[in-house]
Amino acid sequence: MATYKKKGSKVKKTQNSIETNSTTAEVFNTLDETASKSEQFVIKNQKTIFIILGLVVAIILGYLAYQKFVKAPNEKVAADELAYPKAYFEDAMRGTVAVDSLLTLGLNGNDGKYGFIDIASEFSGTKAGNLANYYAGISYLKLKNYKEAIDYLEDFSSEDELLGPTAKGAIGDAFADIDQPKDALDYYLKAANLRDNNFSTPLYLFKAANTAMELEDYGKALDLFNKIKNEYPNANEAKNIDIYIHKAAFASKN
Repeated sequence: MATYKKKGSKVKKTQNSIETNSTTAEVFNTLDETASKSEQFVIKNQKTIFIILGLVVAIILGYLAYQKFVKAPNEKVAADELAYPKAYFEDAMRGTVAVDSLLTLGLNGNDGKYGFIDIASEFSGTKAGNLANYYAGISYLKLKNYKEAIDYLEDFSSEDELLGPTAKGAIGDAFADIDQPKDALDYYLKAANLRDNNFSTPLYLFKAANTAMELEDYGKALDLFNKIKNEYPNANEAKNIDIYIHKAAFASKN
């Protein structure tokens, strides 16, 4: 029995070897056929392939050239231009006299210099152009031109910890001032959720909660006031938060 098993094992191994060699041969034959078809495809379409490769190279080189010779110089020019109206804006924020006049000069420019409006338009693809949207939006908000404020602030985007939320919150302020509390609430929540920090987040949660109270959505207001108390206990908005919580809780039961 032992001898029989050994012979059978040898035959089986031989058969497996033949099958393996056969399978390997089929695989190599398939690879050869695929390689041959690929070579034929390349030969047949080499002109088109070279054109496509050339276009890809041209696009890459064009992009690099644009970054170096167009965008970089534009960034510098735009930053230089922004310094002029920004000085008017900063003077206005300090609360000096003729605030409205300073804001208007910042928006429109003076003495042949660009204002925020021109910079936002002429340098729209630059960092300075983007910042010009922010300054223009805040300036219009201070001047009580709410539609323009909303338009410019919506065109502004930022990854900054405070500027991004401040812009969204300012849109909320604009909607609140034109008596559109639902829109104001939406933007206050966007501002609160855009970045998580101990300054802008509780500030806009507080504004959102008070706006919810105005809309008689007392449950939402209560949740927002409680969030300030529990998650931002050291924020200014949390100092008398229990008063607001009790007020919202009382209103929600009546």
